[in-house]
Amino acid sequence: MNVFDKAPVVGKDAFIAPSASVIGDVHIGRGSSIWYGCVMRGDVNNISVGSGTNIQDNSLVHVAKSNLSGKVLPTIIGDNVTVGHSAVLHGCTVEDEAFVGMGATLLDGVVVEKHAMVAAGALVRQNSRIPSRRGLGRQSSKVLEGAHC
Repeated sequence: MNVFDKAPVVGKDAFIAPSASVIGDVHIGRGSSIWYGCVMRGDVNNISVGSGTNIQDNSLVHVAKSNLSGKVLPTIIGDNVTVGHSAVLHGCTVEDEAFVGMGATLLDGVVVEKHAMVAAGALVRQNSRIPSRRGLGRQSSKVLEGAHC
């Protein structure tokens, strides 16, 4: 669906479920899948989804125009990422081969590095960084140093 003269671009062999809403400046890579009930709204900024990425049912992916310091906040999701059911990603970056658990919420400026994991139900606060091969647990804002993902 177009918004502000921007239309989604969907790569070859990508699957968009009939009940998913992909709106505005959204680029979806080859072989990615956007499942039932998802909303991807690239209205005031862009959303980029790499190839082979799986965004599961009822997830919300949105953007922010900018934060208070003026930093532009698109949402960038890398290659071969799994985003679990009912996750919320807002103005953040999820690097290649990372995992976001069901019901997790990633706020503006968050970076989930390559091979990192965010647990189901976790709230990742603004401008947090989850290092590569580490995890973030649900009950804590602390990165799990002993967790090797």
